[in-house]
Amino acid sequence: MKITFLGTGTSQGVPVIGCRCEVCTSSNSRDQRLRSSILVATENVQLVVDTGPDFRQQMLRAGVRNLDAVLFTHAHKDHIAGLDDIRAFNFLQKRPMDVYGTEEVQEALKREFSYIFSDHKYPGIPEINLHTLKNEAFEILGEKIIPIELLHYRLQVFGFRFKNFVYITDANKIEPREFEKLKGCDTLVLNALRKEPHISHFTLAEAIEVASRVGAKSTFFTHISHQLGLHDAVNKELPSGMFLAYDGMELDFK
Repeated sequence: MKITFLGTGTSQGVPVIGCRCEVCTSSNSRDQRLRSSILVATENVQLVVDTGPDFRQQMLRAGVRNLDAVLFTHAHKDHIAGLDDIRAFNFLQKRPMDVYGTEEVQEALKREFSYIFSDHKYPGIPEINLHTLKNEAFEILGEKIIPIELLHYRLQVFGFRFKNFVYITDANKIEPREFEKLKGCDTLVLNALRKEPHISHFTLAEAIEVASRVGAKSTFFTHISHQLGLHDAVNKELPSGMFLAYDGMELDFK
């Protein structure tokens, strides 16, 4: 299995027009972050988790030529806005895209992209097959995926476990029954927005505490705002086995 970080930032993490802070003006490519998303590639399947506003740019940058499915963590615009660009894969692969989301996510997609679901479809619009995501394990082309139900303030969101890899973004609470699903994972990815408290995201300190409880061999923090600070400086502050992820980072699991 191979994991590619397509983006590790947030809408507060990409360079801000007119901002002169040290992150927005940094020449270090690891400080330049597109909206959070990952590409998961196994022997059986290649899929992305979330299609934010930067989806097209991310696909081009990563050279992705085939895609089997899209999984959505939740319906916020910075995680769904790029769905329209799925049409390129429809054209290349000559088939609809399988899209997995909760009923709430599906309702948001139907509002935001009403033309996709119109009875009278315009030629060339995205073609998708919707699959309802619930809090139970499922398979895509033989690959088992375990959803992890989380809270993003009061909003239900999902993380996902692929074998011994866990991906969590946009969360600030994990109930004990869901925390059990994290145990035994080798690699954990967790959101860490900034150092200051936030109503709906883990702070860096909170993310470190969760990661310490999980005890994965390696933990990578994502969904990083420019308020967290420079990549290299923050990385030096982290406990052993914990790292800031960056756009383009690849993890290979044999």
